[in-house]
Order: sequence, then C-alpha cells, then structure tokens
Amino acid sequence: MAKEAPKPTTRAAPHAVAAPRAAALPEGAARNTVTLIDNSTGNSYEFPLQQGSVGPGVFDIRKLYNESGLFTFDPGYMSTASCESKITYVDGEEGVLLYRGYPIEELAEKSSFLEVAYLLLHGELPNHEEFHEFSTKITRHTMIHEQLTQLFRGFRRDAHPMAVMVGVVGAMSAFYPGDSAGAAHAGERLSNVHRVIAKVPTIAAMAYKYSVGQPFMYPRNELSFAGNFLHMVFAVPSEEYKVNPVLERALDDIFILHADHEQNASTSTVRLAGSSGANPFACIAAGIACLWGPAHGGANEAVLNMLEDIGSVKRIPEFIARAKDKDDPFRLMGFGHRLYKNFDPRAQVLRKRAHEVLDELGMRDEPLLLLAQELERIALEDGYFVERKLYPNVDFYSGIILRAMGFPSGMFTALFAVARTVGWCAQWAEMLADPAQKIGRPRQLYTGAPKRAYVPMPKRQ
Repeated sequence: MAKEAPKPTTRAAPHAVAAPRAAALPEGAARNTVTLIDNSTGNSYEFPLQQGSVGPGVFDIRKLYNESGLFTFDPGYMSTASCESKITYVDGEEGVLLYRGYPIEELAEKSSFLEVAYLLLHGELPNHEEFHEFSTKITRHTMIHEQLTQLFRGFRRDAHPMAVMVGVVGAMSAFYPGDSAGAAHAGERLSNVHRVIAKVPTIAAMAYKYSVGQPFMYPRNELSFAGNFLHMVFAVPSEEYKVNPVLERALDDIFILHADHEQNASTSTVRLAGSSGANPFACIAAGIACLWGPAHGGANEAVLNMLEDIGSVKRIPEFIARAKDKDDPFRLMGFGHRLYKNFDPRAQVLRKRAHEVLDELGMRDEPLLLLAQELERIALEDGYFVERKLYPNVDFYSGIILRAMGFPSGMFTALFAVARTVGWCAQWAEMLADPAQKIGRPRQLYTGAPKRAYVPMPKRQ
C-alpha cells in the first residue's frame, strides 16, 4: 500500500503557500518533491511539489501510473486538483472568495455584473472604453434566433425551467455550429462567449413566460443586465414596467456572487465536456444540467421548499429539534456549506440585500418570510449552530430575495445558471488555451468480477 513520506503541510497559515514539513527525507530525495513509499514492494516514487500563488500546494502525480502501476482513489475529488486556473480562489477555512484576486465583497459593493464578467473573462477590470465595447457586444447579442422561440412549444407548460434551458441552450449548437470546441481561433471563441452570456438570460426569461402562458418580452438593451432580465420576466405588453432600483441592485449582486466558484460540479462538467472538443453551447448545456441538481444549484429552491414544509413560526422548534437529532434524516437547507467552514462571504452581502428588499416591498410580515427571518435569528444565536458554524449561506438569502421579488422557486436555479454562465465561459476558454490540457478521463477502482468464461444459456444454473 502506498503512503506518503514525508507528508507535506497543506496549510502553513491562512493564504500562505504550502510548504513541505521539516522532516528527515529518504536518501536522495529533494525538498521540493513528495515521496511515496510502497510498503508492499519497498519501491519509492518522487513527484514534484508545486505551489499556488495562495492556498495549498499540490504534488503532481501525472506520472504515477506509468512509474508505479497505481492510481489514486479520491471519490468526489476532495483532495484532487483537476486543473491549473487563474480565475477564482476559494479559502473555505477563512471564508474567502476571490475573483482574479479581488474579494467578492468588494466587487459586490463597488462593481456591476457585466464589469465582473469582463474581469472573469479577461483577467483585469476594464477601463471605460473596454467596458463600453464589452457591454455593447453583450447587448447586441441578447436577441435569440426566432426559430429558437418555436422550440418552447415542444415543452409541457409545467416543465421545469432548467429542463427547458438544457434543451434550448443545447439547440444553439445547431445555429452556431462552426466553433466545435477550441480548434477555432480565439476571436471566434470570444464571439460565442458573448453570444451565450447575452442569450442565456433571454432563454431563462422565456422559459418563465412560457410556463405562465404570457407572451415573450424581447430584450431592452438600454437597460442594465439585471434590469433587462427583470423586464423580460415581469413586464407585459399591456402596461409599462418600471425597474425598481432596489430590486435591480439586489439581483445584480446575486448575479455577481454566483458568477463563478472555482472547480465545482457544474464547472468541472463544462471543462470535461469541453476537453472532448464539444460545441461550446453543448458544453454550457451540460453545465446547466449538472447545476440543476438539488445538491448544487437547486439548493436555494430547496430552502423555499423546506420553509413551506415547516409552514409556520410555531413549528420551528420541532424542526430545529429534528435538525439536532443525529438519527433524523431531516436537515435545515441553506445553513452551512461544504467548502466554507467559517462563513460564506457571499451570504454576508446578500443578508444586507435581503433586508433592503423586504423593506422596499413592505414584506416583513409575509408569513413565509417571517419564518425565514426567525430561522435566521436562531442560526445566528443558537449555540448548536454557532458552535458548528452552521450560519445561513448564500442559498438561504438568495432564496428569500428571489421569493420576495416574485420569482417562483422553480426559477431560482435558472437564475443561478444565468449568472454562472459567465464563469463557465471563462473556465472553458482558459481550458482551451492551456497547452497541457488533455481530454478528461478519470480512472476507477474496479471491484467487479475478474475475467471469466461465457456460459451458454442452457448450461446456466
């Protein structure tokens, strides 16, 4: 069985680069490597230790199988870096989220979604001229091909918006088939990035309009990204719709906070699909399909479903008790986070926006939102939650905001997809520009039957 000797320290200090532990090294081993020793054979193998600009280092095991005949076993990729990236950094222990080095709280406070989109795609914040050119390109692509609108009629009216988005975004491959993956030059890739960022909000809004039987509202390019989306969702032809600036700001922040989150399940799906040379719109459709899962993008929808199950403030103690009971499968949705072991920095921003939206709409006394506010109070004060750092996360607050705005819970994940499309595009483009990128091909620990002989049916027992 292979084991590591010596074992590197994966975290010397918050945001510090990892360094090998000071320890006796096997004869001939270098200090910038990790040595694995196979006790069954006595063989040892050295692998280079690489450092990131911040966060844990990694040891490069790409030659592990060729040199040792062994694979690593890491279900869920809990300790595996699948790629090198310069886009997003997450430090779950310290509650840090950086886009290209900028703290998410600062971007949400001072920036706009399209400015953040430019940052994720190009690596730097735009100047005035660059931002004008970029936003103009996005707004000029907001319309979708009229034939695509006919696809909506093939779906049931009660279809989940994410099912519709997977189908329609994937169908864009038939309308823009030229760039089948990365073989195309960078200019063509960027054009398709602009297309998908601009058109996904239109498709999401149309999915909502189709579900409620209302006519599609075409984009208004004089509006902001968030303002235009609100218009396409809530406006009707018979009356003028005015975008509420408080709601517009809150939605813009939701988009910023959900734009990227490192190598999560849906981003890894986009990268894996893109590594095969698939059409970029098919890759984004694959990301949407993965995001749909309740353990990923569907978490904020699950928060509202949980609140409806609880039903009233009077029943909160019952469900809190169930959440504390190790033998009860019930758990409170929207509290704690797989990565953030301290607090979710995105939740800090949305907590403020949630209270602003409730005040603006005069919805402090709405029963479901009263219930949510009481759960929030308990989570911030109850020793059980505080000790375990089960604070309300971004899904909890985004669910409250979107519900107050009037979005049905089925649209929550669709809005997540609108925002995350930017991150997917940035990650996809970065992957294609990486000369070390190969088609993704995870390995496995096979535990099935070994080779055996075929038995004709008459002779089978």
